[in-house]
Amino acid sequence: MTNAAGKNEIIAYDRDAYGSLREGRHFLTGGRGSGGTTDPLGSQGSLTLSQDHSLLFAVNAGSGEISVFQVQGSSLTLADKEPSGGAAPVAVAQFGSLVYVVNEGAASNVVGFHLAGNGKLKQIASSTAFLSTANSGPASLAFSPDGQFLLVTEKLTNSIDVFHVQINGTLAPIKVNPSAGPGVFAVVFAPNGTAIAVETGPAGGTNASAISSYSILANAGLLPISTSVPTLASATCWQAVTPNGSFVYTSNAASATISGFAIGTTGTLTPLAGTVVATNPAGSTNLDLAISDDGKFLYTLNSGTGTISIFGIDQDGTLTSLGDADGLSASAGFNGIAAF
Repeated sequence: MTNAAGKNEIIAYDRDAYGSLREGRHFLTGGRGSGGTTDPLGSQGSLTLSQDHSLLFAVNAGSGEISVFQVQGSSLTLADKEPSGGAAPVAVAQFGSLVYVVNEGAASNVVGFHLAGNGKLKQIASSTAFLSTANSGPASLAFSPDGQFLLVTEKLTNSIDVFHVQINGTLAPIKVNPSAGPGVFAVVFAPNGTAIAVETGPAGGTNASAISSYSILANAGLLPISTSVPTLASATCWQAVTPNGSFVYTSNAASATISGFAIGTTGTLTPLAGTVVATNPAGSTNLDLAISDDGKFLYTLNSGTGTISIFGIDQDGTLTSLGDADGLSASAGFNGIAAF
């Protein structure tokens, strides 16, 4: 997603059997992005595929909307565009017929929508839920695999909010949980229900970023499993779990590297050999990352060089560089990447 302030666009690529990318068409979202240079949204999930990959959700942070596209390979058709219910939406999550967006601006909140099969959204009455403070710096949100909980990260309070999802799609009162380590950014789920959060680390730290895992308690509390396991890198902000739930990879923007961890059956995180499993070209400033649905390829969106780095995922979790796709504008405010 370009996140351009004048007209936000999605750039679609065809992928061949070897993971290489060929740039295709550009598709207007019908809204405006925030503009900026490097990671202006400060979030993960600004571009999100539906569970069955038939729909693509994009935030228009500049005009306060969510756009929904119908997906047919690398071709997109705009199906709907709706107000986000707040200011400056930065991330979207979907589970079944339920979609929630987190708005960073003004009074930080999450807002729910019912999703029809044709991609149309309808805001759910009384679904607006406010975060712990008016300016909490939300960075991501994620549904648990069973759809019973919605988690939201707050950068400025270093918290992970847990909401129980009620039958009518609204949310039970917020449960604010402290992050296991400083600098929480993005949260995702492994298929076994483990919540995994990345942490940028303490201010001024060198290669001090980390990753933690949690289980969710019935009262919406979080029980730490693995606490602040070092990524051996800086500015670890984004992460992606392989479809089979075996591995999680982190994108370390300030180090231009990727770290890898094995996910145990109980949610424990074990660093892969060397922890840092791939290195991007110097100055890449690799932001968000995505894994193909077959689990064979990993892609990073590199703001600093205007490229997408391509890696093959080996059975033991190691990564093999397969080159880069270029042609993007460097330091142009791009945010969000999705793959299937």
